[in-house]
Amino acid sequence: MQGMERIYQKLLADLLTLFPCVAVVGVRQCGKTTLLQQLPAPWQLFDLEKGSDFEIISRDADLFLRLNPSHVAIDEAQLLPELFASLRVAIDADRDKPGRFIVTGSSSPELISSISESLAGRIAIMELAPFTFAETQQSITPGIARLIAGQASLQDFQALQIPKNIIQNQYDYWFRGGYPEPWMKNNPRFTKLWMQNYVQTYLNRDIQRLFPGLNRQKFMLFLQMLSSLSGTIINYSNIARALGVSQPTAREYILIAHGTFIWRHIPPYDKNVSKRIVKHPKGYLRDTGLLHFLLHLQGINDLLAHPGMGQSWEAMVIEEILRGLNALGVSYEYYHYRTSGGAEVDLILEGEFGLLPIEIKYGQKVVGRELRGIRDFIKEYKCPYGIVINNDECVRLYDENLLGIPFAYCLAS
Repeated sequence: MQGMERIYQKLLADLLTLFPCVAVVGVRQCGKTTLLQQLPAPWQLFDLEKGSDFEIISRDADLFLRLNPSHVAIDEAQLLPELFASLRVAIDADRDKPGRFIVTGSSSPELISSISESLAGRIAIMELAPFTFAETQQSITPGIARLIAGQASLQDFQALQIPKNIIQNQYDYWFRGGYPEPWMKNNPRFTKLWMQNYVQTYLNRDIQRLFPGLNRQKFMLFLQMLSSLSGTIINYSNIARALGVSQPTAREYILIAHGTFIWRHIPPYDKNVSKRIVKHPKGYLRDTGLLHFLLHLQGINDLLAHPGMGQSWEAMVIEEILRGLNALGVSYEYYHYRTSGGAEVDLILEGEFGLLPIEIKYGQKVVGRELRGIRDFIKEYKCPYGIVINNDECVRLYDENLLGIPFAYCLAS
């Protein structure tokens, strides 16, 4: 990943001009350390997983920050919780000076808790993710996200020339997922072994350290269960029954998976009291490579024949959109929508751009009856427009307020 530009670099640079401290959070092995290693001089990088760096800072964090008052990046900062109180003191000593500190962490529950308690109002939080499809194609412009955010026009998309080999590359990314190291090695045998070790490290180090009282065997079964739950409506009682745990424990497991960035917990959009809305959440394993590893799929043909293929495709598209919006620094909330009558919309975004329904289809051709749910939602909530992401060859207008965009246009600039 050395030398590869990430779509998040501009956002990090912008945040450092505005805030004294920036926290970079994200799933383990998504590229946080590499991002810090690319910081220019005079930035100094300290890694708290390295014994010598931990000793230097933990001996007296207040003194360390007095001696190093600016351009200090501290990796895996959640390993030293008392650091955050010292950061607050150091920041308040020169509150108006931005761009002084960066902290990173893979363990969201600890890190976010420490930030909330000690650094509220003094810090910006940036979520880093594994590679997007656009990044694997050496594009750092999240095209569909830019359209949603109002930073690109429909004309930009209609004039775009998509590379001829994009479909093959798209399928490769879909199956492999976005974790950087397997992409850099580009070796199927290495990828399989890397995934095995990744799951064990997640369980044996991250989860055991964060939640020492957790039943590790039960949580391993739960992690495997997530591969079959990905893309479905979550019923906590069914999970509890299958694992032999209580419903509160099943809820806790889901929150742990979401809080450590391997699972995307999507709440229901239930802001219309006139309709009977399904109020259960939905969820996805965020990385399709991890999903396919847990499903024991050996290649793209196995994926295309699998009954969960559609949910896997949906997860990839949703992550591409949300990662792009995050990289642009756009403020938004996300939901899914389903009525008791069966009408549904895969993704609802609500933010500074308004209310936007998005339907995700795998096929190239989309028939009218498949769009009833999103059309009804647009009418019910008076949305300016909606988007259908598909595998078409070009941008299409299904209605005057319903736009079809091929997934490949996430490369649009």
